[in-house]
Formats: sequence, C-alpha cells, structure tokens
Amino acid sequence: MKIVVFGATGGTGRQVVMQALEFGHEVTAIVRNPEAVDIRHEQLEVVRGDVLNLSSFSPWIIGKDAVLSALGVNHRKPTTVYSEGTENIVKAMEGAGVRRLIGLSSAGLVVPPDTPLLQRLVIQHVIQPMYKYAYEDMARMEAMVRKSALDWTVIRPPRLTNGSKTGRYRTALNKPLLKAQGISRADLADYMMKSIPNSSSFQAVVEISN
Repeated sequence: MKIVVFGATGGTGRQVVMQALEFGHEVTAIVRNPEAVDIRHEQLEVVRGDVLNLSSFSPWIIGKDAVLSALGVNHRKPTTVYSEGTENIVKAMEGAGVRRLIGLSSAGLVVPPDTPLLQRLVIQHVIQPMYKYAYEDMARMEAMVRKSALDWTVIRPPRLTNGSKTGRYRTALNKPLLKAQGISRADLADYMMKSIPNSSSFQAVVEISN
C-alpha cells in the first residue's frame, strides 16, 4: 500500500512512519524540514512540503492509497495547523481521488460522563484552558472533516507516552471511552496502521486508551 504521512518529525508521526515501513507499505513523508527525518529506508521517500501551502504537497498525494496525519504544534499560541492544514489535505485528496484519511485530535476536547469530580475539574479548569487554542483548532478540524465525503477516521487519544508497543488498547467508536488514562505513541501508531483497511472506522471518531 502507498501511504502519505504528515507530521513525520513528531513523536507519533515518527512511530507511524516506522510502523508503516514494518507493515511493508511504501511511505511518502511530507515535512517542512526533510533534514529532520532521521529514518532511512528503501521504501521511504521524504519530501519538502508545507501543510499550510496546498500547492507545495498536492502532487505527492496522487496515486496514493491513504493519508495519515499526525499534525501537531509545540506551542500554546493560536494556531490553524489542524484546521487549515487538514482542510488542505482534504482538498488534495479530493483532487487526487484518494479516499482514506486518518487524523489525530485529542480526548481533551470532551469530558467523559464517568469522569470523577476532581479529574473533571482539572480537565475543565487546567488542561482545557492550557491547550485552549489547540483544542479550538482541533474542534474546527473535526467539524470540517465530518462534512467531507472521504473515508475518514478521527482518533482522540488521551495523554501520550513514549512507552513501547503492546498492541493492547481499548477503543470506542462515536462514544466516550470510560477510564481513558493514556496510551503510548507506539500503540497509537499501531492502531492507525490497523485502521487503514478497517471499514468499521470509516467516518467515525475513535477514542483510544491502554
């Protein structure tokens, strides 16, 4: 399978690239700084492109089977990387006739109904205000993706860790996942890989946790 990965220089994106190669996929990593990608493989092509500049990457979408986005920001300032970046990805996919899209959001957007009071207060009064701008843009991204006709999946992971891949995690489609505490980037990438052909996750929001 030929897949495109955005956000390959981040912790999750790097895991996605490595595991895609382990699965035997041909991978095109689109990044602003190709020199920042330290993975070398005969089935990996690293190209320069800016997700906020549609024309800089749209030709690389042609002929691919799926697009996986691990876009993120490392600051707390206002951003449009999630919404505008993903909108450009959707436009490129529609233009190229590519249908499968898997992208990341965050479990922090919502507070599950079973959340204990103290944890609920921390989420609502500490975490959500702390990541206010990122969450607002993720919400815009989710709303935009829902309107598309692609075979999309939006994954909402909780706290991410650098733990190893276990292959053991829980998921919930289009509903809250109870007692979601955290998941390793390796396990998140594992789920993304396995979701590519999984039609049950098409046009669904998936919550995930170990």
